[in-house]
Order: sequence, then C-alpha cells, then structure tokens
Amino acid sequence: MAPGARAGKGVPQRPPGDPPRPAGLWSRRGGGMAAGAAGAAGAAVREAAPGLEAPPQHEQISHTKLSADDEWNLQQERMYKMHRGHESMHVEMILIFLCALVIAQIVLVQWRQRHGRSYNLVTLLQMWVVPLYFTIKLYWWRFLSMWGMFSVITSYVLFRATRKPLSGRTPRLVYKWFLLIYKLSYAFGVVGYLAIMFTMCGFNLFFKIKARDSMDFGIVSLFYGLYYGVMGRDFAEICSDYMASTIGFYSVSGMPTRSLSDNVCAVCGQKIIVELNEEGLIENTYKLSCNHIFHEFCIRGWCIVGKKQTCPYCKEKVDLKRMISNPWERTHFLYGQILDWLRYLVAWQPVVIGIVQGINYSLGLE
Repeated sequence: MAPGARAGKGVPQRPPGDPPRPAGLWSRRGGGMAAGAAGAAGAAVREAAPGLEAPPQHEQISHTKLSADDEWNLQQERMYKMHRGHESMHVEMILIFLCALVIAQIVLVQWRQRHGRSYNLVTLLQMWVVPLYFTIKLYWWRFLSMWGMFSVITSYVLFRATRKPLSGRTPRLVYKWFLLIYKLSYAFGVVGYLAIMFTMCGFNLFFKIKARDSMDFGIVSLFYGLYYGVMGRDFAEICSDYMASTIGFYSVSGMPTRSLSDNVCAVCGQKIIVELNEEGLIENTYKLSCNHIFHEFCIRGWCIVGKKQTCPYCKEKVDLKRMISNPWERTHFLYGQILDWLRYLVAWQPVVIGIVQGINYSLGLE
C-alpha cells in the first residue's frame, strides 16, 4: 500500500524529496491552518450578516449604589403601585382604626376609674417588659444596658420599701432615687426636644453636624426621657403607698393607725429639726394648708413624684401652685400630665394597632 493511502484523511502529505520533519511541526502547521480557516469563515459570516453581532453588555444598576433617599423613594413607589386601586379598602381600614381608638379609649378610661390599681399594675408591667423583647430582637444594646441598670436599682429600692419593719432611712432613700430619675428624665426630654427643634430650624449646620445624626440624637434622648419618666412615676407611686401604710400615718381607706406629733414628718416618720421660718442647709420645712408640717424633700416627693394630691395624714387636698413658688418647678407638674398621656400611647397604642391588624386580616383587608 502506498504511503498516501495509509495517511489519515485530511492529513497533509510530505512532498517527494522533502527531508523528513518532526511530527510536532506538522501538527502545529495543521492546527494553524485550521485556526486560520475558522477565522476566515467567522469573518465571512460577520461580513455577510452584520446584524447577528452580539449586543453590547450594559452595566446593571445595583441597589447597593443607591443612596438612602433613593432607596426610600423606590420603596414608596413600589408601595404606591402595590396599593393602587385600593381606595375603598383603605377607607374601610381607616374607619376600623378610628372606631377601635374610640372604643379602646372608653374601655381604658372606665377601667382606670373603676379599678385604678389593676390598671396601673398592668400598664406598668407592660411598659417594663415589652421593650425588653424589642431590644433583644433588634440588638439595641445601649438601651438594654440602661434598662438593666434601672431595673436592678429600682428592684433594690422596691425591696427596701416593702420590708417590715420599715427602716427610718428607707423613705428618704426611695424618694431620693425616684426624684433623681424624675429630674434626669425631665432633662433628657428637654434636651431631645431642643435637638429636634434645632435640627428642623437648621441650627445643626452651624456645628457641622448632619441632620440625620442630630435628629437621631434628639429622638433617642426624648424617648429615654419619656420612657423612664413614666416608669419612675409609677414605681414611686407603688412605693409611696406601701411605705405610708407601713409607717402608719397614712391609710388608703380608713383612719390613720398612729397619731402625728407636731415635730414628726408624716412621710418619713423622722423628727423635724429645722424650724418653719428657718433656712436649712440641705432642706427646709414645709407647712401645708391643713397646718401639718413636713420635710421639704419628703412632701415634694410625696406630691410630685408619687402623684399624691392630698396630705399624707388628713387626706386634705394639697394646692401645688401655692406650695411650689419656683416657676421653673411648676413645669414638673405639667410634665407629669404629659407623661400620663404618653403612657397610653406607649403602653396601649401597640395593643390597639395589633387588634386592628387582626380585624383587617380576618376581613381580608390589605
């Protein structure tokens, strides 16, 4: 058989008289020829059909490159498209929400008037425990640490206030702690409110502070002030009732179990050293309209912190405007009324919203 017959189909033949060459050279030459043929065929196809070329690849916009404002606008646009054409359904949801607010307000007012003690206990428990769930779930460690310190110290003060027999120093310790909490919460609330107002007026630009940072600081400070103000007032009321009943001068219902001397304070049970018309180094002596004399610190804690509007001994109504002459301290009483309103918003408003969402889900409203 001839050498050309043994060669494979398509393998180039060595011309006669040509010296033998390495096999690798023939393979490279064959590969180069094949590659050249493929390139020529591709060029011919591109020249014949230029419309078949691949379209240019455009870079896709990633959401990570969007700013926070653009992300918020994009979410609002998606929400608008999702709820387009649901106007009648939204009206029904608004009516359900308003009716639930009115009914809840009536129920809570009646509950507070008829069973005020149980209302205060449930509200206090809800205000104390519910934020713990959200702080652990959302990893708010700063609030959790402050909540832990407040809970530990308040638990110790509450333990001291419920001991029998009651130590003579316990009432003053209790009122000092809760009066400190009251003043700190008031200061935090004022600072937070001023920070929010200054940010809205643009004063943060003078200090080169971003509006988002100053607004966050104001909201957090205002929340701390309002939350711990509500908690401190409720715990102070519980301690004041228990201590006064333990001392014996005050009774929630009925006559006092002990007689009050002229030189003894009915709140703490200690003797009054400073005379009525003298100026004391630490505190003065106050005399109410019922002619009963008390330590200034004790009666201020009784009336303001403990929300007591009556004399600890004879239960006569106390005129706070006459007793508190400093105009700056009158705002404390107004601040206490604001805290009463915020107690409803913080403790019971989430419950109302949860009930409304349950009603909407049962009715198929979105």
